[in-house]
Amino acid sequence: MTWLITGGAGYIGAHVVRAMLAAGEQAVVFDDLSTGVAERVPAGVPFVEGTVLDRDALDKAIAEHGVTGVVHLAAKKQVGESVDLPLHYYHQNIEGLRVLLAASAAGGVRSFVFSSSAAVYGMPDVDLVTEETPCLPMSPYGETKLAGEWLVRAAGRAHGLATASLRYFNVAGAATPELADTGVFNVVPMVFEKLTEGASPRIFGDDYPTPDGTCVRDYIHVADLADAHVAAARKLAAAPGSDLTVNIGRGEGVSVRELVDLIGEITGYDTAPEVTPRRPGDPARVVASADRIAAELGWTARHDVRDMITSAWAGWVRRHPEAARD
Repeated sequence: MTWLITGGAGYIGAHVVRAMLAAGEQAVVFDDLSTGVAERVPAGVPFVEGTVLDRDALDKAIAEHGVTGVVHLAAKKQVGESVDLPLHYYHQNIEGLRVLLAASAAGGVRSFVFSSSAAVYGMPDVDLVTEETPCLPMSPYGETKLAGEWLVRAAGRAHGLATASLRYFNVAGAATPELADTGVFNVVPMVFEKLTEGASPRIFGDDYPTPDGTCVRDYIHVADLADAHVAAARKLAAAPGSDLTVNIGRGEGVSVRELVDLIGEITGYDTAPEVTPRRPGDPARVVASADRIAAELGWTARHDVRDMITSAWAGWVRRHPEAARD
C-alpha cells in the first residue's frame, strides 16, 4: 500500500515513515513544516509541503501518488496553548481532520489511522487505564482528540474506511540522534534543558498518593510507537471496514522522581530537583493497560525507560554539544 503520512516530517512522523519503509510499505510525506523538519524526510520519499486545511493540495497528493491509506499525525498538541487558543486548536485539529477525511473518501482511500492521545481520558482514578475508561478530557487539546475519534469513526462507517484511533501515552526517546525531539514541551527534554542551563529540574508536587509522592506516568519509546502504527496499518489493510481504538503504552508506571534520578545517572549531572506546588489538573497516576493492543495487533513495547532517556540524551547532545559530560 501507499500511505500518506501527514506530519511525516515531525518527531513522531519521521519515525513512522521509517518504520513503514522498513516494513516494505510505500510512504508519501505531507507536512506544513510548522514544527516538522524537511531534512527528516528520507531520500526517495515523495514530500508535499502543505496544510491539511488545503483540500486541493490533499486531492492532488492522493491522486498523484496513488494513496490508498492515511496516517494522520499532523495536529496542534500543546495542552496549555490549547487553553489559551481553543478556537485555533479546534480549527486546526477538527476542521483539518474533516478536510482530510473528505479528501480521503473522495480519493478512494480505504484505511485511516488517527493519532489520538491519552489526554482524552482526563484525570482517570483507576490503577490501569483501559479503552473503556470514561473519556473526560480536561483541555481543548484533549477535546479535539476525542471529537476527532468520533469524526474518524463516523466517516469510516459512512464511506467504507477501515479506521484506527491510537491513544498515545507519554512519548520519549529516538531511534537515531538526528530524529530526536527538537521541542522542549515534554518532561525529558524539559529536564535536559534545565541541566544544560545549570539549573535544577523542577518537580510539580511531591505529596501525591504514590510511593514517592510524585506523579506516575506510562512512557513509550517513539520507535515502539512507530511500530504500533505499522501494526495498525496492516490490520486495517487486512480487515476492510474494521474500526479499532487502542492505547499505546507499556503498562508500567514510572514516577517523575524515578525518571529524574535515572536522567542523572545516564547524563552524569546532579539532578537534585526543585519541588514546586502541584499544577492544577495533574492526576496522581496515569498508566495504560496494553492488553487490547497486544490482543488485537500482536504488539508489545520492546524498549524500557533507560533506552528512552539514553537515546533522547544522544539527540540532545547532538544539538547541544555543550551539554556533554566526559
